[in-house]
Amino acid sequence: MGSHLWNRKHLLGMADLSREEIQSILDAAASLREVNRREIKKVPTLRGKTVINLFFENSTRTRTSFELAGKRMSADVINMSVASSSVKKGETLIDTLATLQAMNPDVVVIRHPESGAQEFLARHLDTAIVNAGDGRHEHPTQALLDLLTIHDHLPLLDRSGFEGLVVAVCGDSLHSRVARSIALGLRAMGGEVRFVGPPGLIPPKAEEAFGARVYHDMEEGLDGAHVVMALRLQLERMTVGFIPSVREYFAFWGLTRARLARAAPGAFVMHPGPINRGVEISSEVADDRERSVILEQVANGLAVRMAVLYRLCGVGGGR
Repeated sequence: MGSHLWNRKHLLGMADLSREEIQSILDAAASLREVNRREIKKVPTLRGKTVINLFFENSTRTRTSFELAGKRMSADVINMSVASSSVKKGETLIDTLATLQAMNPDVVVIRHPESGAQEFLARHLDTAIVNAGDGRHEHPTQALLDLLTIHDHLPLLDRSGFEGLVVAVCGDSLHSRVARSIALGLRAMGGEVRFVGPPGLIPPKAEEAFGARVYHDMEEGLDGAHVVMALRLQLERMTVGFIPSVREYFAFWGLTRARLARAAPGAFVMHPGPINRGVEISSEVADDRERSVILEQVANGLAVRMAVLYRLCGVGGGR
């Protein structure tokens, strides 16, 4: 599966990953992707390994993707939800994880609504931990699958690498862990990130924290961009009124075909899902098979999570 420089026990975020470590995961994912195209989609790579998916927030694609990734490589996979865990009986998070650790799993994949929850657990427990999303903080496997998808399309943009690539991340980046992680990942790979959105939905100090250029005009932010990523408007995380109405938000910030025309020739469209049609993106853009790579992102998510489990289980890692 090629050379790699992966020596980490956990995957907690993109902030401290080097370009070489990111490339190591992308290379492994590109290799493992072939397994998902076979008639018999299963390899014995992780036979005897145990993966626990522990999700404290609802998830469809991420949890399913991790579950399938483990099963495609023959790991024993256990899915746990908060509703069926002892957390509902008052058990603390660290006690829940300590109990699971006593069963000696190889990897625990965690999604939690509080930022930093996985980092806290990683400091106190021995089991390898994957951050599947923590509050507004990070979602590293989403960033890695986005980078893999962009990498696949670089030849169509007459590019061989990420250097100088302009990615416009549009919409609600304030509440988006996806926006933070892809910005950090692109910065490590040499790309340029733009946060495009209304002032109230851009993270404070975005230039300093993420190396992102900030645009409060949608058309200006899209000018010459090679990749346009629309973000879901996360109304469930808004405790005050950040926008006048959904209809007005789409009028000013929705990704339409007319606005996409401002991007570079051949620019393609991404979205981490789930999509809110007519809110942050129009259906004609989301369903445009020549410009939209949204379903490719989903497919690459499976390959990236296979690669992450492969590395963290010690099969392909250096630890």
